[in-house]
This record gives sequence, structure tokens and C-alpha cells, in this order.
Amino acid sequence: MLENGSVHAPVPESAAFEEASAAAFEEADLALIDALQTDPRAPWSRVGPAVGIDATTAARRWARLEKAGLAWVTAYAGPTTATVAYVEVTCTPGELEELTAGLVRLPWVFSAEHVVGDYDLLLSVAAPDLPALGRRVSDDLGRLPGVRGTRTRLSMRLYQEGSGWKVRALDRAGRARLNTAGPGPGAPSRPFRPRDEVDLALLRELGANGRAGYAELAAAVGVGESTVRRRLARELRDREVLLRCDLAQQLAGWPALATYRATVPHGELDRTGSALARLPQMRLCTSVTGSCNLLFQVWLRDLDGMATLEAALDERFPALRVEDRTVTLRTVKRMGRVLDDRGRATGYVPVGF
Repeated sequence: MLENGSVHAPVPESAAFEEASAAAFEEADLALIDALQTDPRAPWSRVGPAVGIDATTAARRWARLEKAGLAWVTAYAGPTTATVAYVEVTCTPGELEELTAGLVRLPWVFSAEHVVGDYDLLLSVAAPDLPALGRRVSDDLGRLPGVRGTRTRLSMRLYQEGSGWKVRALDRAGRARLNTAGPGPGAPSRPFRPRDEVDLALLRELGANGRAGYAELAAAVGVGESTVRRRLARELRDREVLLRCDLAQQLAGWPALATYRATVPHGELDRTGSALARLPQMRLCTSVTGSCNLLFQVWLRDLDGMATLEAALDERFPALRVEDRTVTLRTVKRMGRVLDDRGRATGYVPVGF
């Protein structure tokens, strides 16, 4: 089990790392990732045929991708279990790298990006409630050396998040072989049920390896396998726990990440947010507090895609007004995974709040 704030580094020798990632992704790799995005814990006996390969080959391909830090399956708390905010940080010149290194180790900073815009860092942070969020932003973050200023946008209603984004490399027949039942990424969750120590330990283990077997999880958590199966089934059903198959997006062909802040008339907000969530580029879409009431992030094939996207937004959403946009230079942490400058996972800090 991992301690909060520690960085677990699963990546092996650099030679193997470079060799495995040199060729990056083949088409079959992307189809495999798509299958695991559709059903993250599906057995290889179902994943393989969905991709068009046998189970052994599917498992071997996944092991190569995971070993190279090119893809991983993780788990994290659902949207009703925490207070989430997005913090724009302006840094003192020359102190960005040192400040980022410290922020990456904080378990409640679950994602961090270097950006180009009116600020330097975009942080995704979590806390158990609003008072705790205020303390973390004003005290824990605001007083760090190198922080010149912060602006916080509280997430209100989530329409899309990373577990809902798909590579879209799997054909329809392959997708039909997998379990696609259950609520979508923007579906409402049930009221939050307080977690006990077993739930928290199970979430930590799944965060490190979302495909860990039930027997492995039971041994790590210290309860029976049937208990693990029952609890996890309930938590996934009620969206108390979310699973995500993620990847090094730059090497997979999505090197451009842009964040938009926009304004929509209040009466159009839910309709617009739900429609934006269905766009294939959309990684995150949420209503937020502040002068802009909608924040969304997109993954694009290149920066020229921003102009194409914005033209489509103008046509499809005439009530939406883009107020600001930033481009991510580098994602240094995504949902607890520490990333290198090519987007490969090099470590893991358990998400905690």
C-alpha cells in the first residue's frame, strides 16, 4: 500500500523503457486501449476477441504498454465524494520548476499542467468540503514559495471527465463484445455514502492498478475476495469509484491540449454542457463558479484544430461565448500519475483529500 505524498515509480530500466516506447502505439494498441476504456476490468478472454487478437496476445501487448508508461488503468473517487476545483496559479519567474516539483507530491493536487496564457499552472484539486478547499488553496498553496497569485473556479456540475473520453479505434462489432452497461460519464450519482477504511484501502490499490485481480486486492486490503467483489461492484454501479484507461496522448497522436473558459446563459447551461460532452475532442466539461460559468478541455491532433473547433462551436452553440483559452505546454500530473515531457507515466501519487 502506498503512503500519501509518496511517488511510486513502476517504470523499469531506462533501456527497456526507451525500447518499448520508441515505436509508441500501433493501431492494435489503440484498439486495445479503446477496449479497456470501454470496459477497464474486462478479462483478456473478452478483450482479445473484441480487438481481433487472442487473449494471450492482448495481455502481452498491454504489459508492454504499461511497462513503458504508455498506458495504464487507474481508479479514483467519483464526483459526489469530493469538492473539486480548478486553480489558476501565477508563478514567480524562475521558480516554476521547483514549485511544480513540490505540487506534484501533494495528494490533493490530482492533476497539474504548465500552460501558456494569463497564468502559468492549472491545477485540479480536491478536498472533503468547502472549508477544507479554502484552507488548501489559501494556506497550503497560496503560501508556497514561488506562488504570486491564484484564482479558483469551483466545479459545480460535471458533464464530462476523462473516463468518458475514448480513442475510438475499436469497431462496432468489437465494442459490442464488451460490457458497456451502466451510467455514462455525465450521469448523476447516488448520494455519497461515507467510506470506511476498507473502501479507502481498496481505492488506493485500484488507483495504482485498476486491473488488479480480486484475489490480489483482497490480500492487499485484508478482507475476503467475496467482500472485495461485492464492494467494488456497488461502488462502480453508484459511481463512487470511477475507472479510467489513460495513455500518453502526445505519442498516441493528440499532442495539443487546450482549456476554454466560456459563458453561457444560465437557462442554456445544462443543455450546452451535455451537448459539449458528446464531442469526440472533449476530455472535461463542467460548470464552474466565477465570471465564466463553463470550463472545458479538449485533446486535439494539432493546434490548428483549435480554429476548426471554435468555428464548430460558433455554429452549433450560438449562445456560448468563449472568454479565454490556454494551451498546455506539458501535463506533469494527471489523476495521480506523474508524467514525463512526452506524457509517459513515470510514477504515481495516490489521490487523497
